[in-house]
Amino acid sequence: MSDEVLIDKHEHIATVTLNRPAQRNAISYPMWLELAEVYGELEQDSSVRVVVITGAGDEAFSAGADIKDFQEHRNNPETARVYASALESALRALEGISKPVISRINGFCVGGGCETTMSTDIRIATEGSRFGIPVARIGITAGHHESQRLVQVVGAANAAYILLTADLIDANRALSMGLVHEVVPASQLDERVSALASRMSNLAPASHRIHKRILKTLAQGRTLDSLTQEERNLPLSVFATKDFEEGVRAFQEKRTANFQGD
Repeated sequence: MSDEVLIDKHEHIATVTLNRPAQRNAISYPMWLELAEVYGELEQDSSVRVVVITGAGDEAFSAGADIKDFQEHRNNPETARVYASALESALRALEGISKPVISRINGFCVGGGCETTMSTDIRIATEGSRFGIPVARIGITAGHHESQRLVQVVGAANAAYILLTADLIDANRALSMGLVHEVVPASQLDERVSALASRMSNLAPASHRIHKRILKTLAQGRTLDSLTQEERNLPLSVFATKDFEEGVRAFQEKRTANFQGD
């Protein structure tokens, strides 16, 4: 693992830090490849119940893709296709984590950085954070997958505004659009994210896993009539888990449940 992607694990919570503060945590091509591996490993790690994604320093979550990669990795349609595949592999791996994923947003959250946060479940930002996908300023576009995520998160009208104006919007505007869930003072960001991650890590992993699958299915625009029998049975499958047994037993015994994720 490189020193540009840091992993810290503590009490069922894994924190992934984009660690290039001098470059506003811009994500290089090798970092996209590494992030795909990291996210896959976190999905397989049963000791991890919540994942937090953040950027090093106080200036940026991430300024997006590293423009220095353009000459080598995005200088024509062929190289751009390879680059897009690496980016999308990372975002899909992030979306594929069956545990809650929180974006801890501290500052600029732009381009590929903003697209990264839209692949997470909960986004908490500081008051001074700024958001946007200003790719039209340099003559490129967001891809279909990234644009689809944007529409799913903020709706078609807001997505059009973000892409077509190439503006950077402030945290309160992002909150009103649904781009973030909460805005807090910078001094309270760590406390808020830590408290939320800790509380979520004590909930039933089986419930989180099934809820994320259900939400992903519905986000695809599927009608309920189109669900397969397996998909219809998914909410019922939790009743065969040890998490369900422990949850009911703990409620009856008036104690905190000790879920194991089984």
